[in-house]
Amino acid sequence: MAAEKNTVDLSKYRNIGIIAHIDAGKTTTTDHILYYAGAKHKLGSVDKGTTTTDYDQEEQERGITIYSACIPFPWRQHTVNLIDTPGHVDFTAEVERSLRVLDGCVVVFDAQKGVEAQSETVWRQADKYGVPRLVFVNKMDVVGANFSNVVDEIRERLEGQPVAVSIPIGSGSIKDSTTPFRGIIDLIQLKALYFEAKDEGKTIRVEPIPAEMEEEVAQYRETLFNLLTEHDDQDRITTLYLEGKEVPAETLHQVIRDQTLKRFIQPVACGSGREHIGIQPLLDAVVWYLPSPLDRPPVVGTHPEKKDKEEKRKPDPKEPFCGLVFKIAADKHGDIYFVRIYSGTLKPQSRLLNPGKNFKELVSKVYHVHADPTRRSNLEELAGGSQAGDIVVLNSLRDSITGDTLCDAHHPILLEAIHFAEAVVSRTIEPESSGDKDKLVECLNSLKREDPTFTWNINPDTGQMQMNGMGLLHLEIKQHRLERDFQLKVRVHKPRVSYRETIKKTVRLWGECIRPNVEPPQYARVELVLEHQRGEQPITVVNDVPPEKLQPHFANAVEQGVRTAMLSGEVGYPVTDVKVTIVGAQEHPEQSSEMAFEWAARDAVNTALKDSIDLLEPVMRLEVTVPEEYLGPVTSDLQARRAEITQLHARGKLRAIEAIVSLERMFDYSEKVRSLSQGRAGWTMEPHNYAPAPEEVLRRLLHPEDYE
Repeated sequence: MAAEKNTVDLSKYRNIGIIAHIDAGKTTTTDHILYYAGAKHKLGSVDKGTTTTDYDQEEQERGITIYSACIPFPWRQHTVNLIDTPGHVDFTAEVERSLRVLDGCVVVFDAQKGVEAQSETVWRQADKYGVPRLVFVNKMDVVGANFSNVVDEIRERLEGQPVAVSIPIGSGSIKDSTTPFRGIIDLIQLKALYFEAKDEGKTIRVEPIPAEMEEEVAQYRETLFNLLTEHDDQDRITTLYLEGKEVPAETLHQVIRDQTLKRFIQPVACGSGREHIGIQPLLDAVVWYLPSPLDRPPVVGTHPEKKDKEEKRKPDPKEPFCGLVFKIAADKHGDIYFVRIYSGTLKPQSRLLNPGKNFKELVSKVYHVHADPTRRSNLEELAGGSQAGDIVVLNSLRDSITGDTLCDAHHPILLEAIHFAEAVVSRTIEPESSGDKDKLVECLNSLKREDPTFTWNINPDTGQMQMNGMGLLHLEIKQHRLERDFQLKVRVHKPRVSYRETIKKTVRLWGECIRPNVEPPQYARVELVLEHQRGEQPITVVNDVPPEKLQPHFANAVEQGVRTAMLSGEVGYPVTDVKVTIVGAQEHPEQSSEMAFEWAARDAVNTALKDSIDLLEPVMRLEVTVPEEYLGPVTSDLQARRAEITQLHARGKLRAIEAIVSLERMFDYSEKVRSLSQGRAGWTMEPHNYAPAPEEVLRRLLHPEDYE
């Protein structure tokens, strides 16, 4: 990806991600993309652990993607920065931070299973960041593959507007189908494409459309034009179509592109990574229909010192530099920082401002990464540096973390940080050797910097360390990282649910700190109103006391005291969904201090929680797919776990059960559902929300001695 100074054509750049439900075939599709683009010389296998983007030992052993991987490659005079993301819900942070910095994405669906639980999650994440997308219906060669069903489900369940640009010739395999999947029909060029198996799909044979499919093709073409003409404001195709005239393929491509960028539609392609069918047309669709950095709106932030002043940066190399740290990978030689460049040019030996923390970072070297962060190419030879629209890797930052902005010190801008889901599961952890305690703290901090959904803390009651994450698999991976990468022997204990606390009813009360006999004496009284409130921020603090009755620096101390007290509630869990209003205060001219008001605020919060605590537990969204003969036992087991079954529908020869269930009831589910279905059921689970826990759970936490 070499370039001469000032010759980078941003219109030829594509920053895209591959997102999907687990096992939809993302990594196999990605490996084929890299193979056909010439970025690798031999196809890998997920089963054998030889794919390019699953570079980590844990990924290769488990056959799943855990870490998002970025790799650049060329296609049709374009440069594509591609990120392959995990499908497992425990690693949803990798999808979240990837979509935050990408311009477009490809959503992969299993042709048999259609829209699955995690499919909905990643689709919503793409909606959240306004990311235009393509759809790739993969696995058209499996039993029960149904292209039209997947398209219908995208429209109905995801409220998308899918538009087929290719359709399958047949479905299923030679073993199970009289008309097996053997190629695709390009609805734009009106040609049948067949991919030669003997050279792993590299050779494409173009033939006329089979006679038996002409009617089906005509129906899909009519649907395509009906959808495109709804938003054809410039009348580029409507008149031609209504008059029965031929619409040039180039015009169709441009109209589809324009409507994809505006997110009116999602072009749908199909194929099979395993059978090497349909990947090159998918790559063509990426460069035809997905946006370049120039097609995306300017990035918007604020001035770090003037929060009400909006700042914008266009994707222009001549603009002041602005970038976002969206991922950190721990490495034995030092952390590696992934940065999306939104504007300007980044050169080695640059000094950048981190406006959120108000300090400067020295960038000694700039790299492109090739999936595995240890495989990097130095960009020092690029005379113009790395420019707007690119994704690069730095390895010399000091204190920046995921979500931090880096910018030109003379033109500061602060971008919105990336917000991640909160941990729902905890496990106590300790080193086998007490002498390794400091090393364990250092390693846990390293993993925390790398993964924003992983945290650790020391239990104030027991003094034990506990690590917190998105699920059991998430924490298991972290344990293995400690043992394998950091050579640290640890013991972990039974998983625990990460509860939250909130206020049950509105409470108005005084908190105080009156200590006349200490040196110096302390005096502060503050009146707070605490009420339950759902919102974007877990804790909101509002000051209704005028400055003449509560000085601003004392008001700030009260807010600090409130937030500190909320970190650990009555039973030791963080407090959420509470609005706190400061309605009264009493100062002493000589004895009041910021510390006194902070203590007074803590006193008020702690008293309020004692009187009106409500415990919230994580509630999960569960989807189980099971053969019909095992539906009864699986459903009965879910009902015994207090699950609320929200939907039951057919998915080919399988039945899909959707339910809402308490996480506490699900720790043994993997073994149970495997036993009930003789190993034939599949299931996924993702956080849904926090809901009031049964009174018995709260009593058990408040009075553990009664349950011993």
